[in-house]
Amino acid sequence: MRILVVEDDAILAEGTCESLSKAGYAVDLAETGTKANAMMEAGHYDMLLLDIGLPGMDGFEVLRRLRKHNNSIPVLIISARDDVDFRIYGLDLGADDFMLKPFVLAELHARTRALLRRHTLSERNTLACGKLMVDLGAQRASVNGEPIELSIREWDVLVYLLRNLGKVVRKEAIIETLCDWKTDISLNAVEVYISRLRSKLDAHGIHIRTVRGFGYLLDDPVP
Repeated sequence: MRILVVEDDAILAEGTCESLSKAGYAVDLAETGTKANAMMEAGHYDMLLLDIGLPGMDGFEVLRRLRKHNNSIPVLIISARDDVDFRIYGLDLGADDFMLKPFVLAELHARTRALLRRHTLSERNTLACGKLMVDLGAQRASVNGEPIELSIREWDVLVYLLRNLGKVVRKEAIIETLCDWKTDISLNAVEVYISRLRSKLDAHGIHIRTVRGFGYLLDDPVP
């Protein structure tokens, strides 16, 4: 899961990003609304953590543009302004939740999980490939009903491959889904994750093929 944190307070931004990153999320940071808008246009995010009092383009304008383009990702507003009308305005613009600064990181994590869970359930809830079933809401992978233990990175790679079932995906595209503001993922690391997935899936007739010079292909097995 990839989260964009939009916050101009350097200390708060660093602490928030580091905490979410340690929790297993891929995290990017935008210090201004203009940068956040550009980053969302250029890449895919699963959630937006949005401050309102930003220099230049404020958080409300970022949210307005996001919803105008029919982007339905969950948005959690964070603000020091404790004003009912202010919160109502943000929620009416399309925000999904609101947190008052200063906040406890444990609560931020809980709200993040809840928003991602609700959003996932509102989309397609399961992905499948042959005997493999992936429940996005429960974050559970199984073959013939038997669970498969996956690390967070393995899960993210598998979900990305399933969402591109039958298509060749480049290693660089996989890296893009895994990297965050502080963590660099190498091509060798991607190969390691693919190798681990193969060791867990090959025996069940689910194969990740290497397309030399291009990337990887997850084939949908013929029944």
